[in-house]
Amino acid sequence: MAVGFLANKINFLHAQTSDDLTNILLTIIGPCLIVKAFEQPYSADRAQLFLLVGLAVVISYFIQILLSQLIFRKTANQNIKNIARYSSVYPNVGFLGIPLASSLFGNNGVFFAVVSMAVFNIFNWSHGVSIFHKKSQNFWIVLRQIVMNPNIIAIIIGLLIFFFSLHVPTILNQAITYISNANTPMSMIVVGSSLANSKLNKESFSRPIITSLALRNIIYPLITLVILLLMNINGTAFSVSLLLAACPAASLGVLFTLQIHQDASPAVSLMSLSTIFSLLTIPLVFSIASLF
Repeated sequence: MAVGFLANKINFLHAQTSDDLTNILLTIIGPCLIVKAFEQPYSADRAQLFLLVGLAVVISYFIQILLSQLIFRKTANQNIKNIARYSSVYPNVGFLGIPLASSLFGNNGVFFAVVSMAVFNIFNWSHGVSIFHKKSQNFWIVLRQIVMNPNIIAIIIGLLIFFFSLHVPTILNQAITYISNANTPMSMIVVGSSLANSKLNKESFSRPIITSLALRNIIYPLITLVILLLMNINGTAFSVSLLLAACPAASLGVLFTLQIHQDASPAVSLMSLSTIFSLLTIPLVFSIASLF
């Protein structure tokens, strides 16, 4: 991240370059990393744990959505209300969570991380979008946005490889490996560059923004921790699921705000603050988890 931050400050890494690198990460490198994670022997126990983690993440999202709806219901500024609700619920699972899972837990970590990513995409393109677009979304449009997401396509391909014990041709497998290896360093550079562009002001520390920050970085990860413990999920599956739940606010909150022609600066501030504080809150969440 420091490299990306410095590269931005000395005008070596420009905004358009960061946008292009982000697109490459989300549409090419990330999907390759996901496919690579599923190249492991099938076992019924692993498949069962995979589905159990999925159920835990779904339950967690439902609880978070309901709580955020209640907590921010009286926020007067509609734009701030939208941003606070969205950012409190949706973590940066794809852009930051997957690279962290890969670097800390390898392919086994990414295998369980894609569960959170799949659930994120389903909720994000249905409930998440509806926060900003009050008119009900066409079912087929929502379904297309979910199914045509490159990461969802990669998950489907990966599941076929895992459940049917398929073997990827050597040349193609090598290419996927080389591309996926670029994920962590490139992600950290882009995140560092994004932080260099952030500008904090008085509005950045308004009550709804700080409340959303606390929910996203501390309260909701701890709720997920309780759910994982109650469902007796442990090992790598537990650690990865908790890690992704503790990730900072998703950048899509900024894009959705711009899409409806509203002021995106509170969303940028919240995302930046959440990312910065996650350097402290992720270890804090895991320290609390270690007590159990």
